[in-house]
Amino acid sequence: MLRKISLTTLLLVTFVITSVVGAPVAPTVTISNAQLQTSAVSAVLMDENGTILFEKDAHKRLPPASVTKIMTLLLAVEAIEQGRINLTEEIYTSETAWRQGGSQIWLEPGEKMTVKDMLSAVAIVSANDAAVALMEHIYGNEQSAVDAMNKRSEALGLTDTHFNNVNGLPTADHYMSAYDAALIAKEAITHPLYMEMCGIKEAWLRDGKNWLVNTNKLLWWYKGGDGLKTGWTEEAKYCFVGTAKRDGLRLISTVFATPEPRSHLRESMKLLDWGYANFSAIPIVNQGTVVERLKVNKGIEKEIQLIASQDLNLIVPKGQNKNLQKKIVADSSISAPIVQGQKCGELIVIKDGKELGKIDLLAEKTVPKAGLIQIFQTMLTNMFTIFN
Repeated sequence: MLRKISLTTLLLVTFVITSVVGAPVAPTVTISNAQLQTSAVSAVLMDENGTILFEKDAHKRLPPASVTKIMTLLLAVEAIEQGRINLTEEIYTSETAWRQGGSQIWLEPGEKMTVKDMLSAVAIVSANDAAVALMEHIYGNEQSAVDAMNKRSEALGLTDTHFNNVNGLPTADHYMSAYDAALIAKEAITHPLYMEMCGIKEAWLRDGKNWLVNTNKLLWWYKGGDGLKTGWTEEAKYCFVGTAKRDGLRLISTVFATPEPRSHLRESMKLLDWGYANFSAIPIVNQGTVVERLKVNKGIEKEIQLIASQDLNLIVPKGQNKNLQKKIVADSSISAPIVQGQKCGELIVIKDGKELGKIDLLAEKTVPKAGLIQIFQTMLTNMFTIFN
């Protein structure tokens, strides 16, 4: 049974919104956003922990065009992280991949290219042929890949997304909402390889014969811009999921169905500008920071340090202050054996008695159980300490 062992005033800030770690429903702001207008049919501005700062028809189901590939890229990156494929292995182009239209790198049937080059082609120039070739390599065929994309969507809690192909070319029953796209981006930014690929401005393929230039111009135009994905079809109009980080605050901007060329980039920058003008990040704790120490019973060590499982940041409107507190919830002691990374408590952020966000506190290292002789010696030491 967990009990409170400490309660400290964290800082004095006016608190209107907060990034809630692991919250089932993302909180929204109370600041007025009436002054923010966008030509996008659907739009979302979100922070990296899921706080919605602005939304316009955020759950409207719309054709996403190549924004589809934010999920394609996520599954490919996760396959690499899981060791199912590696960046240097070669992919052979199928006739199905060769037949894809729209944006492409003009793969020929039987042409081989490394996973890294295929991944780069998808991330940089939104190559439809490379997307199919890559996903066929991982899943055996496109339909299996589509099934995996829909299953991953369910795992992320997306309710307004359904995929029917891996690249976003027009097809029936293929849709996404701006809110769901932002949630996929929220997951994507936690993967370093994903961000590395999406942040490449220019690259060469086929031994320097083909020059790729990223369709995401925010990489050049916007301070802190480092991802993610553009999209366009006649049906979907102009779509974009972008992200930027400034002064510790990462924002995700999603715009769907803007009317003319480059309007998706312009509208995304407008949302980001509004976010950075009105909000700032308050760091609470960084991943790996020692937060608490616990007494260890029957272990080869008498004490263990508890560290933060992940970063915890709050996002607040600029220029407003009020009480904000944190508390540590854990047992006063813990019995060995203890495994490194084992959850031993929680750090909870509260305001007016309400939980706003929390992270797990993990054992910094492994503590084996002590032998009988050592346990007996410790008992004797404790007895002498009491009587002295």
